[in-house]
Formats: sequence, C-alpha cells, structure tokens
Amino acid sequence: MCGIVGIVGQEAVNQPLYDALSSLQHRGQDAAGIMTEDNGNLHLRKTNGLVRDVFQEQHMMRLTGNVGIGHVRYPTAGSSSMSEAQPFYVNSPYGIALAHNGNLVNTDELKRLVTESDHRHLNTDSDTEVLLNVFAHELGKGFAKALTPTAILNAVGEVHRRCSGAYAVVAMIIGYGIVAFRDPNGIRPLVVGSRKTGAGLERIVASESVALDALGFVLDRDILPGEAVFIDKSGKLHSREIVKEQSYSPCIFEFVYFARPDSIIDKLSVYKARLRMGEKLAEKILYLRPDHDIDVVVPVPDTSRTAAVQVAHELGVKYREGFIKNRYIGRTFIMPGQAERQASVRRKLNAIDLEFRGKNVLLVDDSIVRGTTSKQIINMARESGANKVYFASAAPPVRYPNVYGIDMPAASELVANGRTIEEIQTIIGADWLIYQNLEDLEQAVYHEEADIDFFDTSCFSGKYVAGDISPTYLNQLEVMRSDAAKAERNAMIRDKEDSEDFPQSTGVV
Repeated sequence: MCGIVGIVGQEAVNQPLYDALSSLQHRGQDAAGIMTEDNGNLHLRKTNGLVRDVFQEQHMMRLTGNVGIGHVRYPTAGSSSMSEAQPFYVNSPYGIALAHNGNLVNTDELKRLVTESDHRHLNTDSDTEVLLNVFAHELGKGFAKALTPTAILNAVGEVHRRCSGAYAVVAMIIGYGIVAFRDPNGIRPLVVGSRKTGAGLERIVASESVALDALGFVLDRDILPGEAVFIDKSGKLHSREIVKEQSYSPCIFEFVYFARPDSIIDKLSVYKARLRMGEKLAEKILYLRPDHDIDVVVPVPDTSRTAAVQVAHELGVKYREGFIKNRYIGRTFIMPGQAERQASVRRKLNAIDLEFRGKNVLLVDDSIVRGTTSKQIINMARESGANKVYFASAAPPVRYPNVYGIDMPAASELVANGRTIEEIQTIIGADWLIYQNLEDLEQAVYHEEADIDFFDTSCFSGKYVAGDISPTYLNQLEVMRSDAAKAERNAMIRDKEDSEDFPQSTGVV
C-alpha cells in the first residue's frame, strides 16, 4: 500500500507536494519521493525514510517547478531497497515519471514482454518500473505524431489491456502535464480536486481526499474504474472511460485500516464506516453474550478508536484510553518485516495500569492479521492487572493472501489461515475472541449514495475480483514475498549497495 499525489499548479508545487505526502504518510513509511518539472528541467529527491526526514530545506529548494508528482512507499512485491523508491523515470519518449499504488498480478509475463518484445531495460524488481515501461512503450508508438490528449488517453487504454491487478497511477509527461488512471475494478483509491488561486486554476490527484483538505483543494470526484485523466499544464482536464469497468469494487481493507478516518473514498466516509463497524460488532457481542461482564472498552490505537467508541456506547459500558501511543513510532502493520513489527509494539504502546487493574477489559482492534501484535497487547493488559481480557476485531478473520498491494502475501503468516476462532483465541491468549461477520462489515461500509457494485474482500473471502488467481500463483507469492524471503532479499541488496557505494538519492535528473 502506498500513497500518490500529482499537482499541476500556477506556482511552485514543491511545498504542496510535501504537505500532501505528509497527509498520506499513514499509507507508507518506508520511502518517499518527489519529482518536479521546471521548463523541461527535472528535479528529483527520493530515498528511504519518512517525509519529514527525506526532504530537508536544501532538497526542497531544488524541487522547483509548477508541475510535480510524489509518492510514499511501503513495500509489498518488491524490496525495501532505496533503489525501488518512487517516482521512477524513463527519458524516452518525451520523458516520463510515474508513481503507483497497488500490485500487478501478471508482472512476470509483463517483464518478459517489456524486455523481449518492447526492447526496454528494467533496473529493479518493482512492478512500478514495469508499468512505467509499458506506458512509455505504448505512448511511443505514436512518437512521430503530435502528442495530443487523445494520444495520451489511448496509451492508457493499452496499459489497461496489458496489465492485470490493482493499480492507481499518477504520471508526469515532461512538457505536457499529468496523467492519472485507475484499474478497471477501482480496487485502489484515487481522487481529483481543484482550487482557484489568483494566478489561475490548479488541479490535484491523490490517493485520499485528506491530501486535498490539507491544501485547500475542493474534492471534485473519484477517478472511476477504467478511467484516465490528463491534466495539461494550463490546468485543463481531459478524461475518458478508457475501458468498460469490470466491476466497481474498491478494497474494503482501505476502510478497515489503511485510509485516514477523515477521508472520503468512492463517496464513502471512512469515519462513518468505522462507526457502523462498531455498531455491528456490538450487536454481535450482545447477541452472543447478552449478560456479558465487560467493565470497560479499550481501543488499540489508533485505527480502531472510532469503532471502539461505538462499541462502548452500544454496550452501555465505559470507554477508556488504556494505551498511550508514542507517535514517533510508525504503523506496526506496514513495517517491512515481522521482527520490526514485534520489536515496535512495546516501543509504540504503553499501558495505563489504572484502566486495567481488576477489570474485565474488551480490547477492540481494527483487524488481526499475523496475531503477534494482538498477543503482545493482550499480555500488556494482563501485566497491568486485568482480570479478564476479551479481544474484538472490527474485521472478519484474515484467512487469505492479498494480491492487490497489501502486505498479506503468505497464507502461512496469517494467524486465521486454516484455524478455528477457538484456536486463534488460544494462540493470542484472549479469554474470549470475537470477529466481525463479513456481511456485517460490508453493510457497515456500504452506503446507497455510492456507485459501487461490491467490495473486494479477498483477504477475508478468498474471492479475487480482478481475474483468475490460481493456487500456483499464490504459492509463488508465498515463496517470493514472505517475511523471510524479503529479509533475505533486502540483506543481499544492502550488501550490494554497500559494496557499490550506491547513492542515497538523486538530487537532480
């Protein structure tokens, strides 16, 4: 899962891009990058780290120009190497920079075609670089002709034809403007907005509406599944439904965990969805245990707070903040490796003993993925003197790999895979474990004013909306993208970079 942004402005866009990426930092904490264009000159800064650490004053001063794109990264298919930080760039044709959120499921076949048929070179294992080269190749087919909005949108149509999976993309064509498009199922979010300034009209595309709010842009709409948008340097927007949408099926895990609660995605309020998750969860608790002995509801910060408040309200029990979060530690789930996730939990959270001692506590979390974090948090509650520790998940059991850009690639690493609720309860050490029903989750997120057909619920249901995902593919995914495989691959890359004195970042292209 990553965050992307692109701005066509009338004035310098370096600071707006920085502020937008800061608003999207929750979507990726491994690396960040910005590329701007200034009268045909490109300026790039990207490396591993948080936005505030990657961009210092000297870097920002070099990022001149009124057009640019940005990216915050959390690694899934690739590695956490700085060589795979985005945006990526190719100089032919025209010069194209591209950033991407999602995951292509036919990457291996595309790599072969890009190198053997398109005769283009790949430097990394990133599917984003593959996607960039596919787009560049298709755009280059009409190289002798004038580069018109129609030609650009047609090239996006060829990308849709060749690429399969989940992708939200923003690309900058040097001298022309910004292109943005979304996969035919709309799995990954992408919105477009605008604002009027004294100098003229400015436009933005971003992963979430919260990036627009921070900059004073108005949310115009979501970019639709299969749609492409081209914003020329004057700010004029050209759009077309390039391919007929296969289904309007956004990823439901965006609403469970990834998106910020103050975002609007696909006409759905993340905050309202999480409130309704809490209502549904409380209904199930009351159905199963109408005479429950819960004394207090405590959220696992931060994503579960909205649901937990509603659970406490519906149950008629106290809501308390039992864990204090160190806000300088990143989001545990999106850290690139199980060892880092485990080590960060106690650095990130500290329990307030008074809220636990002698009480029957219901801990509410947004989801349970690998189970190790849940186990540690339950242990912390017991160490603080809790009498009984119950655990509730606002999402159903995560039993299946996610192939669309969320770091759940290995079924063997998912605590719910092949296990009953009772077995999971024993593993994490809870006195009682309760999960949200999938149907209730879908009802909680859905609203009749949205235009969606259904949600991608693949990590809960095993149903993959963007095509036939075979057992062979899932097995290959587990081998290539397990935490152990990533750790080994990253160690090899670090050794290579150290031996070659690999540059930390590129200041100017």
